[in-house]
Amino acid sequence: MEKDEPTRLVSTDWLAKHSQDPDLRILDASWYLPGENRNPWEEYSRSHIPGARFFDIDEIADKDSHLPHMVPSQELFATRVRKMGIDNGHQIVVYDTAGIFSSPRVWWLFKLMGHKDIAVLDGGFPKWLEEGREVEDVPPLVYERHYYSRKQAQLVKSRAEVQKASSEGSPQILDARPKTRFMGLLPEPRPGLRSGNIPNSINLPYTNLLNKNGTMKEKQDLLEEFESSGLDLEKPVITSCGSGITASILFLALDMIGHRNISLYDGSWVEWGST
Repeated sequence: MEKDEPTRLVSTDWLAKHSQDPDLRILDASWYLPGENRNPWEEYSRSHIPGARFFDIDEIADKDSHLPHMVPSQELFATRVRKMGIDNGHQIVVYDTAGIFSSPRVWWLFKLMGHKDIAVLDGGFPKWLEEGREVEDVPPLVYERHYYSRKQAQLVKSRAEVQKASSEGSPQILDARPKTRFMGLLPEPRPGLRSGNIPNSINLPYTNLLNKNGTMKEKQDLLEEFESSGLDLEKPVITSCGSGITASILFLALDMIGHRNISLYDGSWVEWGST
């Protein structure tokens, strides 16, 4: 992970080797779907990678929105990040307890706020545990640092912008939900949402981009998955999903293969399917 270049993925070997670096910050960004009856903060409190701070996706969010974990204001984001002991010069590695699930959302959120030195831990906490690496149950001592954000507004899309893209056929809309939900064959996990998809959108379940062990597929395999979905990689893409979490996995994978015109529909189906 080079200090002066944008980062995407790091291995568990890399993190174990660099975990004590003074300019490194590790974040546990675990999050669970409604109905899973799991509490990510409680699980973090019981066991986490040494030195990791907990990033609460639902708390560091727009509290004025009725939609879940929408992008927070720059001020709120910067305030919370400062309190986590992070400054603009820190390298950040973010992980979750599923392998690669919610951590790319926090990777994308930092990217949206202008932070470049952030990477996702490939394979996440499951791979870390499988390799028998050290864990702890005590949060690190944190001292507030200085942090400012510079929002990259082009990386996020509103419902109105997605409506326009849907009507005009550009940018392309790529949906990360399972095919059964995309096709309206299964109900949504959140009550009150209709089933189906955004007109003219393309489906690529995020699980297609991951290996069985929860790590990200190699670049050539990712490229093949995108091409097989019917996506035109020469054109801009808006990623979407249920609530903006797994859409970030598509965003990360597109970034990895070199696509440079990507944005994310923050409201995703929880907004589209309720209106």
